[in-house]
Amino acid sequence: MFQLKFEVNKPAAELLSEQLSEAGALAVTLQDSGDEPLYEPELGETALWSGNNVVALFETQNDVDIALVQLRELCGEDKLPAFVIEELKDKVWERAWMDDFHPIRFGSRLWIVPSWTDAPDPKAVNILLDPGLAFGTGTHPTTALCLSFLDQIDLTDQQVVDYGCGSGVLAIAAAKLGAKQIVAIDHDSQALEATVDNAQKNSVQTRIVVKLPEEAEVELVDIMIANILAGPLIDLAAELASRVKVGGKIALSGILSEQAEVVAKAYSPWFDIKPAVQKEGWVLLFGDRK
Repeated sequence: MFQLKFEVNKPAAELLSEQLSEAGALAVTLQDSGDEPLYEPELGETALWSGNNVVALFETQNDVDIALVQLRELCGEDKLPAFVIEELKDKVWERAWMDDFHPIRFGSRLWIVPSWTDAPDPKAVNILLDPGLAFGTGTHPTTALCLSFLDQIDLTDQQVVDYGCGSGVLAIAAAKLGAKQIVAIDHDSQALEATVDNAQKNSVQTRIVVKLPEEAEVELVDIMIANILAGPLIDLAAELASRVKVGGKIALSGILSEQAEVVAKAYSPWFDIKPAVQKEGWVLLFGDRK
């Protein structure tokens, strides 16, 4: 096994990863080349650092050489980023990568379970979800806050909107907790594809509908959950509020602790906002529709 490694800036990272995949890489991963925290991305954005290591795996040295020829044709000899080739020995790399991910529990009922592991509690509400390109595998504090919120409320026969659905984990959790129908909305078509795929893996595809924001009909729902960022949440306050029934609930995350007050103020004309729930510098705001 051989590893081809580039260090590039944010604008080049996503394009280069796509080119490496097209050139025959077995796997392509993005890594932080410095020590920069990574926050929840804007809708439609891919989560990347300012400086990125783009790492591609190939079966043989010959595969690496062929890939480099293709990259030089695409980029030009003088524009191909500097790279390092390393031979990887004595390790089952797929197994090592998989071993980094373990089942995670949220609240009293919910588990996120990678497909290659057994569920710790078969009687619990288990969501099969593997790490992928779409953001939201339960490891980020904002996703964890939203999952814990869903675990604590009664979703039986409820209609739900998951705004900024990412991997679809919140929509799937709502379905498995009893929601009747969930509309999963995102600007990113890749996120919608991931949501459909993950819904099928969890056998809840008949209750989850994916939509781009401009395609989503304005209809009243029982639960609105939006895990995006403070700025978009504030801009969308009136629109999201207009979709929630009187007495319905809203949950908002992707909010840093210092942003909680201004976001709560934006939603207070329509909702009775409760005290924020905090986790690792992030907060979840929730409340009932007046």
